[in-house]
Amino acid sequence: MQLFRSARFVMSVAALSDLPPPALPEIAFAGRSNAGKSSAINVLTDQKRLAFASKTPGRTQLLNFFELSERDHEKQIVARGTLVDLPGYGYAQAPQAQRSQWDELVGGYVAQRQTLVGIVIVMDARRPLLPGDEALIAFVDGGETSLHFLLTKSDQLNNAERKKALEAAQQRAAQIGPRATAQLFSALKRQGTEELAYILAGWLRS
Repeated sequence: MQLFRSARFVMSVAALSDLPPPALPEIAFAGRSNAGKSSAINVLTDQKRLAFASKTPGRTQLLNFFELSERDHEKQIVARGTLVDLPGYGYAQAPQAQRSQWDELVGGYVAQRQTLVGIVIVMDARRPLLPGDEALIAFVDGGETSLHFLLTKSDQLNNAERKKALEAAQQRAAQIGPRATAQLFSALKRQGTEELAYILAGWLRS
């Protein structure tokens, strides 16, 4: 989808006080370190190096903003929304100070950001719904923010395992309500990209 291919890096934020003024609708990508979050963003936007994919878990500790735009009826480029890449969570070897920084930065952003319309919770399909994932779900449950469970690395599972993982995520989404959805995804095979783009475009335009 052309809207997501238009993504361009705007800024990185290390503190809540540095957040840009709320304007366009924002979609955040959250997930455990090395769950495939950056790879999912890169495949969605069809840009190999847009989001930083670190080989060292827990390294990225910034909120990274990417603007989405498209041409209007008069062929003018108009900004339509923003993707926000959140720092990965759940890395046990990260220093306590770093984990506290994550809690403050990400927790504050999710709780306070008025323009946040949805969160994509990226999970390794082989290990979905781990405690860190559930903690984030519980943090936003009860609000109006949409949730989408993206089960990455699904190419590493057989058909029965994929079905089991998806059913577990769908059942968890059903417990939350109609604002939560789930799907399988493979950045390596580029599978699930169109489904993801369709859901996120709906969030931006709702």
